[in-house]
Amino acid sequence: MQCPFCGDESDKVVDTRLGRDGIEIRRRRECLECGRRFTTRERVETILPRVRKRDQRREDYVRQKLLSSLERACQKRPISAELIERIVDRIERRLQELGEREVASQYVGERAMEELTAIDALAAVRYASVFRNFQSTAEYAEFFAALERTGQASAGPATERGGDESPDDPTA
Repeated sequence: MQCPFCGDESDKVVDTRLGRDGIEIRRRRECLECGRRFTTRERVETILPRVRKRDQRREDYVRQKLLSSLERACQKRPISAELIERIVDRIERRLQELGEREVASQYVGERAMEELTAIDALAAVRYASVFRNFQSTAEYAEFFAALERTGQASAGPATERGGDESPDDPTA
């Protein structure tokens, strides 16, 4: 492993731990040349299907694209980066379970919206506005009405987030 600080390839593993939900290994390493420490993460290389876009172009699945879009939707919302990572992990697991060589981008987007709707309605609306390309306030109203019908219109913190009680809550 090459040191990110000095570029030397000699290092020793100082600590090894199981990472997020047991799907990755986190290793603390120390460079034998400069003495600085750095972290590496290892995960099983998975084969994910290619993504078919609306215009029929095909692209390799890119985890970072999904992660970035979810992070943007969740900006300034009480949703941890760790929860967003777990959402992406669950979506990827579902893609693997499909066993398909190719999947429509709509499938990925709908799974992301389902996940966001379950934890934070406002983040879901932000995601939906881009994913579904909302052009009018009527489309937003229709989305909120659908959330109301399914009983998922709460914009408060979800329990999975491990969210601390609200600072406005006098009982907290």
